[in-house]
Amino acid sequence: MLSRVSIIAFGGMLLVFTAGCTNKKSANPLANIGSKQPDKVLFDRSMDAMKHNRFEVARMTLQTLINTYPDSEFIARAKLAVGDSWYAEGGTASLAQAEQEYRDFETFFPNMPEAAEAQLKIANIQYQQMEKADRDYTHAKRAEDEYRNLILQYPDNQKLVAEGKQRLLEVQEVLADREYGIGRFYYLRQSYPASIARLRSLVEKYPLYSKADEALYLLGQNAEGEIERMRATPTCTKPGIPAGCTNEGAKAAMIQQFTKDATDAYSKIITRYPIMDRVDDAKKRLAALHQPIPRPTKAAVAQNRAEDESRRESGAFGRLKGMIMKHPDVAMATKVGEPSLVDPMPVSATDVVQGVARAAAMGVASGDKRLAVERVNSSGTPPPSEAPPRSDAPPSTGAVAAPPSAVPDPNELKPAAPAENELQPNVAPDPNELKPNTPESQGTGDQALPPPPQVNEIQPGQPSSSATADSSSSSQATDEEISSSKKKKKKGLKKIVPF
Repeated sequence: MLSRVSIIAFGGMLLVFTAGCTNKKSANPLANIGSKQPDKVLFDRSMDAMKHNRFEVARMTLQTLINTYPDSEFIARAKLAVGDSWYAEGGTASLAQAEQEYRDFETFFPNMPEAAEAQLKIANIQYQQMEKADRDYTHAKRAEDEYRNLILQYPDNQKLVAEGKQRLLEVQEVLADREYGIGRFYYLRQSYPASIARLRSLVEKYPLYSKADEALYLLGQNAEGEIERMRATPTCTKPGIPAGCTNEGAKAAMIQQFTKDATDAYSKIITRYPIMDRVDDAKKRLAALHQPIPRPTKAAVAQNRAEDESRRESGAFGRLKGMIMKHPDVAMATKVGEPSLVDPMPVSATDVVQGVARAAAMGVASGDKRLAVERVNSSGTPPPSEAPPRSDAPPSTGAVAAPPSAVPDPNELKPAAPAENELQPNVAPDPNELKPNTPESQGTGDQALPPPPQVNEIQPGQPSSSATADSSSSSQATDEEISSSKKKKKKGLKKIVPF
């Protein structure tokens, strides 16, 4: 009896020991496979260490897996997990090491689905280190480039691309705010060309900026400042262009060019951002410049309304938190629309000055041409390069009249006598002359031909120009639609006055 109990106990212990030494098959959610191999054991141990924030142990285990089993099916996930361990550890040095690991993963495994994940994490590393708009923008600019790379290189990964686009809109909000601050700084110091260059680049590159209407309004104010400066400049009256004065033709051309620039800026506020705060101010400035006031379309009102409603303002706690935090507040970034993926040609202050100089040169050339036409020859005879005046032409106001006692020139051309075959008034019509298709001719049996179609004639079944105008005007938004879309409480807008 005792021996039988001993045998049963020994068998049970042997069974337990055998079960404990057996490596059970378990599914790996990362690799989506099952395995009993030792490389999987190492990978699972590294994942468990990362779960308990033992990042150094996890990296050592993963490195052992990579070095010992170079042909393992876990190599790709192990290399990506090394970057994840640095990323989760945090800190400037750790994030830099994580970025390097992710770049190596993209280099060795560019066709794997996890490559898009690595690219997103590279962009997120720069996003986490991004500073406010008035501070160093290096990380913000790098984050913009990395998010653009994600969107352009991996367009099929819709989930990660959507996340990258939203982050890109937030980054571009910070970069646009920086450009606006620099443009306003130059405007307040009356450095109009530098301010125009910054603001023009801003509105072309970041149209979804929350203060795009402010940037356009400031752009128009810069142009008006240049107009006032040109009007205050003395006009040159002597030959040449002495220092301190401007040619009259050049001055008029530059004022016309700046007026056009201001009109374009104010008009874009009304047509592109019809529910923003600077719309009323833009209309007043257009009226002061004697320029037409455009009307936005319904599509523009709906688009601007969707952009404005997607933004959220930070509360008192958020503003207080933003004062002490290094990371910028991106609450005003829009949640709709497509971010800018390609940078337009940047505008510099030199380009602005050269554009004004070209307009001035054209004004000088047109002014000189006008003076050359109005010049009168004192000798009374036409210059050799001009054609002789016609006898039936009206007399010129600046021409010198011939004295009454002048002897007629025998070589003067005189009108020829009418020929015998020339038609004279009150002459009987020729019976063989072609007649138009009139009702009388139709009564005689002649078949009337249809008149040729005119270019501007309204054909049957074709809408008239007035109907086309009505259809185009129907797409324009009414005052009630615009006013209902505006905010109930306007922001405190300050009048921008340079020093």
